[in-house]
Formats: sequence, structure tokens, C-alpha cells
Amino acid sequence: MEANQEASPSDSSEEADILDWKDDEGWEDQEPDVEKIEVLCLGCSQTFPDAKPMLPHCRDAHNIDIVKVQKTLKLDFLEMVKMINFIRADRAVGRWPPDLSSRDAFQSEHWLMPQLEDDALLYSLHDVIGEDLEDEMSGVTSGVGQIEVEQPPQRGYNLSRNPRPDNPIYRIAEMEQRVKSAQRDLENHKQLLASDMQLYGPLDDGVNQEESILEARNSPPEVHASRMEMWPNGNTSTLNGDTDSSYFASYSGHDIHETMLKDTIRTDAYRDFMYENKDLFKDKTVLDVGCGTGILSMFCAQAGAKRVIAVDNSNIINFARENIYRNGMGETITCLRGKIEEVVLPVNTVDIIVSEWMGYCLLYEAMLDSVLWARDHYLAHWGLMVPSHCTLRIAPMADPEYIDDHILHWKNVYGFDMSSMCKDIYKDVVIREVQDFAVPAESSPFLQLCLRTTKKEELVFASKAFSCTLKADMEALDGFVIWFDTFFIQSPYFRGPAEGKAEEYIRQGGQSIAFTTGPHGKRTHWQQGCLLIDYKGKPQEILKKGQVISGIVGYEKREDDNRALDIKVQWQVDASQGKVKVKGKQSWSMR
Repeated sequence: MEANQEASPSDSSEEADILDWKDDEGWEDQEPDVEKIEVLCLGCSQTFPDAKPMLPHCRDAHNIDIVKVQKTLKLDFLEMVKMINFIRADRAVGRWPPDLSSRDAFQSEHWLMPQLEDDALLYSLHDVIGEDLEDEMSGVTSGVGQIEVEQPPQRGYNLSRNPRPDNPIYRIAEMEQRVKSAQRDLENHKQLLASDMQLYGPLDDGVNQEESILEARNSPPEVHASRMEMWPNGNTSTLNGDTDSSYFASYSGHDIHETMLKDTIRTDAYRDFMYENKDLFKDKTVLDVGCGTGILSMFCAQAGAKRVIAVDNSNIINFARENIYRNGMGETITCLRGKIEEVVLPVNTVDIIVSEWMGYCLLYEAMLDSVLWARDHYLAHWGLMVPSHCTLRIAPMADPEYIDDHILHWKNVYGFDMSSMCKDIYKDVVIREVQDFAVPAESSPFLQLCLRTTKKEELVFASKAFSCTLKADMEALDGFVIWFDTFFIQSPYFRGPAEGKAEEYIRQGGQSIAFTTGPHGKRTHWQQGCLLIDYKGKPQEILKKGQVISGIVGYEKREDDNRALDIKVQWQVDASQGKVKVKGKQSWSMR
């Protein structure tokens, strides 16, 4: 045994030869391969040999001090990575300077993905502010003003050499952060369910518990009252009353949804956009605001969405749920009853918001207000709005046949003067199908909306300008016609087609989906809004080809019903052949 334990001379000699470097002359003269590092500035195309000289340049030239932001917001390493990628993305799309006032702008996991391949700044984060990051990760105290706050210990990962997603350590850190976030969400959700079970009582067998409780939190008071009778142990308190009950009730019946579904211009546009852009929907979380029968939610699921949350505050949600389960999509689509401003979504953010919110003359019923609220509260920073853009258009109308049939007709009904019957026709917007020959001028856009950036305040306005040149003579200016065009653009940062005219966009080979509700396109259930001018018996001027009709349009919400509209138009017709300029103003209601 002892002999076996002794090393043989030959073994020792070989080991000695291996470790003997005396004969390897010149190896010490070899210089190691050094990769040249260039750090790209956050605000311009200038590069630096390392990150340290870049910091004062960014601070002085672009007013971006990432060290200061890190200390102010107390960002950890992964949040720093997100912030760098967020800044680079903003510069790439021309949105400058980036908003770094809060970490909320770059909280999404999306910002862990590098915006530059081999971004050297990400490699150098620990070299630049490593001490601060290590302090936060090691549980030492860090100063916030004059207050010392004890930081919880966190595991530290040195990712400075390779923070890309293919780095296993990077993936471990990322997944650990997601697990902690999921655990927090789960605990919050358990507390929410427990409180709701106490408030609303036990649930019937066979009902999806999550959907029912989330829906119950937003059901109308009368629904709560009936449930309290079924649950003797339930709290008898009710939620806030529904001031829009008549509006939501109008969408509870079948007829209105049948009309919308059979509007193939409308429904095909949504379907085609989703099916032709499945890469945008694959594995995404989608919010459907005002889901109705659930058709758009099912389109999204069919296009590959990972999860769809369908919200509606009318009784139609019950049919939507049944439709979804009948088509085997219950695992993907969650239906919630309630206003989007009040429901509790099972997620914090969504990737895409879809909604068929457009009303007569685009803004009637004010549903867009709720869609914009959902965007501001749930849509990810890089998220997509479907549809993405809308344009309101106006044109002069000359329709003597309609005037004869619906206004002059009342002056002689079987020999009786019943002209009082047509007085309100000048007060209200008339929704009807206008023939293209009754519009003898090019329409003028007076409001263009980008749903990614539009603010609620922009939906009420007093003086949007328009100008239309007559292409033919007009016996009389009988009124104005209003309609809208809708666009479905794939990029959330696209500003929209010039002039926002759907027919031109399609004719010129637009790369996405668009449709018009105007008289020159195929009929839609929106038709057009007609504003008939009341001349109060005064004779009307004959207008000639080439004359220009210009003016301003205003949209105002009615005080007695914020879903109704008052539309005001002030116009003038340029003088022609020695005639005086014609002017006028009038308002019409949609209620």
C-alpha cells in the first residue's frame, strides 16, 4: 500500500516538465488581446473611451445626470439598466429630453432588453457608480437628505461585464426580481379576495372566482342589492351609484350589437389588423375597453395574445362571457363587469389597448374619455393603441332632394301647413347617409387625434379651423356634413398620415388598415352627421365653383349630459363676382 502511495519518478518528472516555463521564451512579451471599448453618449453620437468622461459631458451638454438620478430615486442595478435603455429608446424615436422624474416611466420588464447591441455603458455601470449600487445591495445605511434609512439586504450580482439577456447571471437576477414581484402581487391579491369574500359572501359553484369577485366590485347598486339578499352574512353597503345607467343600458340589447357586428367595414378592419399583425399580439396582455359581445377580445386571442381582459359595464358582458367559453377561450380571456375607471384589473400594466369607442361624429357618447383614462393608468410605456389615429372632417352640403322630402314637405300635408313639425330638425344633428354628389367640395380635416398622445382636454374645443373649395356650383349651402376616418398603425410612435384621409392612405399603398365613414366610402353604421342651416325664411345665395367656404368648428359637452354634444359652426363664404361675403353661425345638439 505504501509503495502505491509514493509517486513514481517518471510521474514527478512529467509534472515538473509541465510546470517548467523556462524553455517558453518570449511568452511574457506577448500582449493580451484588449478589446477596444467605446461608450456612446446618451444624448448624441459622440463616443468616449470609458464611461467616466461621458458623465460630465451628458450632464453639461444634455442636462442628464444619471448619477444624480440614481441617488435621488435610489435605483438598484437592474433599475439602472432599465433607465439607460429607456433613455436610449427615447432618443431613437426623437422624444427628448426623457422624463426621469420618476422610476414609473421605466418600470416595465421591457426595459431590461438592451437598446444597443453590446452597449458598453451597461458593462461599465459598476465602474461608474459601483459603490452606490453595492451599498444598496449589501444592506448598509444610505443617506436620504438628513434621514438615515436602513436598506434591506439584497443579493448582489456583478453584471458589469455582460448584462445581456444571454448571460445566465443576468437571467437569474431578472427572474429573482420577477419572482419577488409576483409574490408581492399574490399577497395583495389574497388580501383583496379575502376582503371581497367577507363583503360579497360565498360564490356559487362553477363560477370563475376571480372574475366574479372582480366583477362584483363594480356591479351597479341594484345588482349588489339582489346579491345581499342571497348572502345573509354579507355587508349591506353598496358601491357608488351609476350615473350613466341609461347609457350602459342602451348597450345591453342584441339589436345594437348586431348592427355593429354586421358593419363589415368596422369589424373587418379590427380583425384584419390583428390577424395581419400577429407578431404584435403574440404573448401580449391586451385590455379590451367596452368589449360588448367579446368579438375584439376573441380576435386578440386568435391573434396570439397571452391574456385578454375584457371590460364592459352593461349586461352584454354576460353574453360576452358565454360567447368566449363557447369558443374555448375562457383560459385566455377574463371578463369584468364595471367602468374601466373603477374595475380592479388582475394586472398592473397591459401591452395593448383595443376598443371600438367611436361614436357618431366621432366623439358622441364620450367613450374616448374612458379609453384615454385606461391608457394613462394601464398601458406600458411602449404600448400600442388600437385603433391608433382618427381624423374628423367637415364639408359643405347641397342636397335639395332631402330638403324637399323632409323640410318643405311639412308646408303642405294634404293641404295643411305643418311646418312646425320640422323646427327641431335645425336644432339637432341628423344622422343619415349622405350621397357623395351632395358634397360638392373637398372635405377639410379639423381635428386629428393620435390615441397614444391625445389628452382628454383636447376633446372639447371651441375653434378648430376648416376651409373647403367648391368643385361645382351650389344652388344653396344647405348645411355641413361631418364624418371621421380611422387608422390602425403598427408603431406607437407613428404620427399619423398627412391630412388624415383614409381614402388617400389606402390609394397610396398604406402599409396598414384604415377606413372612412364619409359619403365617398362604403356605408357604415356611423353614417354621417348632417348640420342643416336654418335660414329662417331668408333667400339663399347661389354659390359658384371655386368659392371658398371657411370657418371654425367647436365641440362642447352638454351640461345636462356629459355624453351628449353641442356642435357649433361659424362660417363665411368668400365674395364672388361682386357679391358680398356671406357669413353665419349656428349650433346643433346630439343627445
